[in-house]
Amino acid sequence: MRFLTVDDLRQPAFLAAWGRLVRNAAEPNPFFEPWFLIPSLDQWGAAERVLVKAWFHEGRLAGLLPVVRSADYYSHIITHAKGWLHANAFCGVPLVSAGHEQAFWRDLLAHFDRRPRRALFWHLPLIPADGPVNAALEQVLAARRRAHYTVAEENRAFLTGSSTAVTYLEAAMSAKKRKELRRQHNRLTEAGTLTFERLEGTVGLADWTAEFLALEAAGWKGKARSALASAPETRALFEQTLAGAPEAGRLERLALRLDGRAIAMLVNFITPPGAYSFKTAFDEDYARFSPGMLLQLENLALLERPDVQWADSCAVEGHPMIERLWRDGRRMVSRNIAIGGWPRRAAFRLLMAYETRPRKSQETTA
Repeated sequence: MRFLTVDDLRQPAFLAAWGRLVRNAAEPNPFFEPWFLIPSLDQWGAAERVLVKAWFHEGRLAGLLPVVRSADYYSHIITHAKGWLHANAFCGVPLVSAGHEQAFWRDLLAHFDRRPRRALFWHLPLIPADGPVNAALEQVLAARRRAHYTVAEENRAFLTGSSTAVTYLEAAMSAKKRKELRRQHNRLTEAGTLTFERLEGTVGLADWTAEFLALEAAGWKGKARSALASAPETRALFEQTLAGAPEAGRLERLALRLDGRAIAMLVNFITPPGAYSFKTAFDEDYARFSPGMLLQLENLALLERPDVQWADSCAVEGHPMIERLWRDGRRMVSRNIAIGGWPRRAAFRLLMAYETRPRKSQETTA
């Protein structure tokens, strides 16, 4: 296990090894690929003292996970070690070479046993519950009878299936709702020339990126100061990741345009055998026509790509728009794991008992 800084990650030899790991990973995670993770570390890595743990098997890079030690634990002060994510990274599964998942977890946990420092436990956020990497982790934990528990869980909209886009839509939405969407589409065509675009590569990318940032900032996110353009760090992250993703073959851009002006835009990261819908924005002046939903109808073409078996919406659970269309769910778990010697593990069990205690339901009577 080696500890790497962002400068180490930029070395050509390591980048080549990283690329091989991405291609051979048991589970894809675009947020830990070079074109996304390096810009992320450039913005927040130094301030948060992030290190990247690189695991080697027989001299070859076979596992990678950014980590940080922190005292901020769900608004409480508890020192722990954790897999590092930021607010615009939506999956925490490490990149692990297929076939080496259990060995990776055994070595990583052994490292934290030897060097826990002040950390009470190890926290892993946003791991796909049904993926092979989590399955391997559960096997390793069971084999060593290591204490652990799920501290948070979410089920977010997920697209999967072997049907065509048309067949999927017919099953997902009622005839009445499909008729309403056709009516909204027709109303837009009456307002001007309505066009749809699906782009890969770098043609027009800088202008497209700027247009997306402006569209998002013009809406409620801009007013709430939560738009990507509201902070220089998130603006830079978006610009740099979109600039770097095409070289890796990861970027797909969708837009719905009225008289040439974007009224809905969407960024997908294509990571076979899956895909991640990273960011979307729409013109709120046209909200009555549901441009975001109309664009998502075009996005159902992901089902027909031979290299894509599933797509993660990256949307919060209960999202009012995407869950009307994407019928399946992807369960993401955040887990705490005991590390270190017996005194530390005894303290961890006290925390586990507290956080997993039965909760009395809050019942009221009229």
